[in-house]
Amino acid sequence: MLAVENTSILLCVGVFLGFGALSRRFLEPGNLVNILIQSSSVAIMAVGMTFVLLTAGIDLSVGSVMFLSAAVGGKMLLGGLPLWLVLMAMVAIGVAVGAVNAFLVARLRIVAFVATLATVYIGRGLGLYITETRAFNLPEEFVRGGTGRLCGVPNPIVVFAAVLILAHGVLTRTAFGRRVYAVGGNVDAAYKAGINVRYTIGAVYVICGLCASVGGVVSLAQLGAVSPTFGYQREFAAIAAAVIGGTSLFGGRGQVFPGTVLGAILIQAVENGLVIVNANPYMFPMISSSIIFLAVLVDSTRHEHVKKTQRRKTHTPVEPSRKVEHSLGLRNS
Repeated sequence: MLAVENTSILLCVGVFLGFGALSRRFLEPGNLVNILIQSSSVAIMAVGMTFVLLTAGIDLSVGSVMFLSAAVGGKMLLGGLPLWLVLMAMVAIGVAVGAVNAFLVARLRIVAFVATLATVYIGRGLGLYITETRAFNLPEEFVRGGTGRLCGVPNPIVVFAAVLILAHGVLTRTAFGRRVYAVGGNVDAAYKAGINVRYTIGAVYVICGLCASVGGVVSLAQLGAVSPTFGYQREFAAIAAAVIGGTSLFGGRGQVFPGTVLGAILIQAVENGLVIVNANPYMFPMISSSIIFLAVLVDSTRHEHVKKTQRRKTHTPVEPSRKVEHSLGLRNS
């Protein structure tokens, strides 16, 4: 099972070695940095998606959150409002949509797939209404944020690194992170342990909405324009990145680093490599979907292996002498 547990690492190594053998340009430092920049927005969204998947949930609304926040932010920028206020408004929209999802899933107990599917159409519909289904360019002041650098490091990578460090710390160093894993691992046991399951589930949807809006800001600053298709189907890329990185669709297993990070980089590396080797554009979706299928297959295999291991441990026979001692309440001195 060692290969199964390290699928994301093996896939990354295989993709980079494969495209590196086909084209020297792929492994050039400039192209590797470009892959990181291009994958930053999806990676940020995938970090938020990881929180949701860890609780055995799903959020299909992240692409619509990107579009809605971009539509509102773009209109505010064109209206001459200050940049700091625009950024706060875009982030607030992500938090607000996440809170709506949290209420529907955690409070009303609507199936996450159905609840977030509804917010997909609501969010995109509002975005289309605000933009009147028209594309428009953004002021240079905003675009400079996507192309600028901080201490020599491109801004998208800086934002992505900040989100990654914060999310990794929350999941591995805080009580909330432990509760997220506990809820995803066994919700009934989490209830019995006194964990506020509703709060935990609601919180991960708010986090996911926040990450979606931040990812939208990064992507919008890189593109420099709002279009009716902005953020379209990006939820699938976020889910794929998390699953390829080893996060289980069944909950309770996964990590943002190195798992989700490698998943996002892998998806972008495949697209980048296919462009460099001049592959048939019609092959792009087929190859990407094959990688996603492999990741889901591995996740299912791993889940079945864990279940079988747990069943064997549960049904391990106890030695007769041990049974007698246990029934009598005796212990070895």
